[in-house]
Amino acid sequence: MNEEIRQLEPQAIWNKFADLNAVPRPSKKEERVIAFMKDFGKNLGLETLEDAVGNVIIRKPATKGMEDRQTVVMQSHLDMVHQKNNDTVFDFDTQGVMMYVDGDWVRAKGTTLGADNGLGVATIMAILESKDIAHPAIEALFTIDEETGMTGAMGLNSDILSGTILLNLDTEEDDEIGVGCAGGIDVTATRQYDEEETPEFKIGYTIKVKGLQGGHSGMQIHEGLGNANKIMNRLLFDGFEYFGLRISEINGGGLRNAIPRESSATVAIDTEKEKAFVAHIAELSNMIKKEFKVLEPQLDIIISKSNTPKNIMDLGVQEGLTKAIYAALNGVYRMSPDIPDLVETSNNIAKVVVKDGKIHIGCLTRSSVESSKWDLANALRATFELTGCEVEFSGDYPGWAPNMDSPILKVMEDLYESLNQEKPHVAACHAGLECGILGQNYPDMDMISFGPNIRGAHSPDERVQISSVQKFWIFVQEILKQIPKK
Repeated sequence: MNEEIRQLEPQAIWNKFADLNAVPRPSKKEERVIAFMKDFGKNLGLETLEDAVGNVIIRKPATKGMEDRQTVVMQSHLDMVHQKNNDTVFDFDTQGVMMYVDGDWVRAKGTTLGADNGLGVATIMAILESKDIAHPAIEALFTIDEETGMTGAMGLNSDILSGTILLNLDTEEDDEIGVGCAGGIDVTATRQYDEEETPEFKIGYTIKVKGLQGGHSGMQIHEGLGNANKIMNRLLFDGFEYFGLRISEINGGGLRNAIPRESSATVAIDTEKEKAFVAHIAELSNMIKKEFKVLEPQLDIIISKSNTPKNIMDLGVQEGLTKAIYAALNGVYRMSPDIPDLVETSNNIAKVVVKDGKIHIGCLTRSSVESSKWDLANALRATFELTGCEVEFSGDYPGWAPNMDSPILKVMEDLYESLNQEKPHVAACHAGLECGILGQNYPDMDMISFGPNIRGAHSPDERVQISSVQKFWIFVQEILKQIPKK
């Protein structure tokens, strides 16, 4: 199947992407892809090293006549988001991604594709391997764990790179030149609770929310897509008052940077209220589907009778949990007053797990403004603490402030216009890019982010546009030719 991908143009990129996607590389499990990249660099005879946290750096000298140009850092991350459809049998720890061509797009069979940021990695590999592309001295920086903590960028020493220009290949619109990004912080609420034995007069039901699109919790947070955890909470919220509903288990969502697509709950209801309960869930489900019929046409809410659960949540804790999830903000908190159409601050309620006397709620709060990020994080903290949860902040990383006077920005703007007969869209994004972190250790480095068209990142609908990769490849090569002198 992946052989079809290798025939696409430019083969220099697609062959490297196929090689890379044959290597399992979920976040925090990058050992195999680190070894793969080190072997790649060494086999080319290039200086290759792994730093203390697992980042790989490969250095390639300038081609003849380009020795007087500034050294360029070309940077992408090695890890990928591992999401799959529930009916897809796939092990991200042992299997390579199975790709196929769908018109002008490359997709994966029921899983994330890894174009984020595998296309960037493959592009850099193609440049390193090339023998006929003019370029200045290059430091290729392949970071780890970008998707679940950015610990690779955070752990990079301030004396390992000598380049003065950084090209980050992790933007998903081919007409966009990125000059800024959001920072983020993980907000985690946990609590233990007493379980009760389910009374004999109750029966069991399972409720499932599925068929949502999911997607990138930064780049798509403003689109109004369905959040499986919030939808499930609507279904459970007033169930005790009307049907004696008691929660036994909830398992919703997964990774913080992915809008949750699915949730499942096991509940117990009063036997005598069964008919009314089924009718109520059906009516509420139809209302929710109607609300989302344009954005989420595949949304499905399934209710089915199941074995009566042995244990249920303490009632007071259940009421507090459902109220807290209802009150906790999900989506856009504030739009930027400075940059038109840019989301400044947002939150994704990414994961809700209730099982065996334990509650775990995982959120990712993003903002391009530090004070606003902490404002929303503290609002979430207050919401969850009011219901008895302990709240932890972790994984804090900074945003990247735009520099509109950037010399490399001017080069790229002019070059893009000459190649495409239109001006590029110069913008900041609401995703978390590593530029903000790298800029802390390399404050004088001139940084830009760009890339090919990628849609549906962080979901099994992820896809990359073939024609856009061709456009991107031409742009990359021309940029390298026009790097300013030292």
